[in-house]
Amino acid sequence: MDWTIWAGFAAGLLISTVTAPVGVSGAVFLLPVQLSVLGVPSPAVTPTNLLFNVVAGPGALWRYRRDGALRAGLARRLVTWTLPGVVAGAAVRVFALPGPGVFRVLVAALLLPLGAWLCLRTLRPPRQRPDGAEPSPKALAVLALTVGAVGGIYGIGGGSLLGPVLAARGMPMARVAPATLAATFSTSVVGAAAYAVLAPASSGPVAPDWWLGLACGAGGLVGGYLGARLQPRLPETALRLLLGTLAAALGAMYAVQALY
Repeated sequence: MDWTIWAGFAAGLLISTVTAPVGVSGAVFLLPVQLSVLGVPSPAVTPTNLLFNVVAGPGALWRYRRDGALRAGLARRLVTWTLPGVVAGAAVRVFALPGPGVFRVLVAALLLPLGAWLCLRTLRPPRQRPDGAEPSPKALAVLALTVGAVGGIYGIGGGSLLGPVLAARGMPMARVAPATLAATFSTSVVGAAAYAVLAPASSGPVAPDWWLGLACGAGGLVGGYLGARLQPRLPETALRLLLGTLAAALGAMYAVQALY
C-alpha cells in the first residue's frame, strides 16, 4: 500500500485528537500536510479536505451526543446558514481561484489572523456570558453564511472560524465545540458534493483524492472520538494557545512561499 495512505491516516488521527476538544475538525491543519507532504494538487486538495471532514466528523459528534453536549438549537441555526455559503464558496474556488499561488495567499490570509486571534483571546479572555447567550439571529446568519463561503473556498468546513468567533463572545466551549463540529460536518457533505458536480466543468484536478481522503478521514474518525472524550480532562487554555500558535506558524509559512 502507498505510504501516503498510512501517513494520511496518522496525520488525521493526531490532528483530530488535538483539535476536536475545541470544536475544530482538524482540516485547517491537515490541508498544509496534504499540499506539502502528501502531494495533493490544488484545487483537488480542497474537496479532499472536505472528504476528510465527512468521514472524520461522526466520531466526535457521536461522543458529544452521547455525553449530552450537542445542543440542537445552535447547531441547527449554524447548519442552516453555512450550507448555502459553502456551495457559493466551492464555485468561487473552482472558477476564480484555481492557481496554487493565489491559494497560498488565501491560506496565509486566513491562518495568520486566526492564529493571532486565538492567542489574544486566550491570554486576555472576555467575560463569559451565561450559558445560552449567542449573537442575534441576524448576526449569526451573516456570520454563518460568510464562514460557509470561506470554508467552501478553503476546504475546512468553517468550524475553525466559527469556534473562535463564538468563543470570543463569551460562549462556553462545552456548547460551542459540538455545534461548530456539526456545522463543519454538514457543510463538508454539501461542499464535497458541490465539487463533484463542478469537476466536469473545470480543466484542473477538482475531484478529490478519494483513497487519501478516506484514509485521513478514518484517522480523524478515531482521533475525533478520542478528542471529544478527553475534552473535560484537557486544559482549555493550553489547547487554544497551541492551536493559535500552530495556525499563525502555518500562515507565515505559506505567506513566505507565496512571496517566493
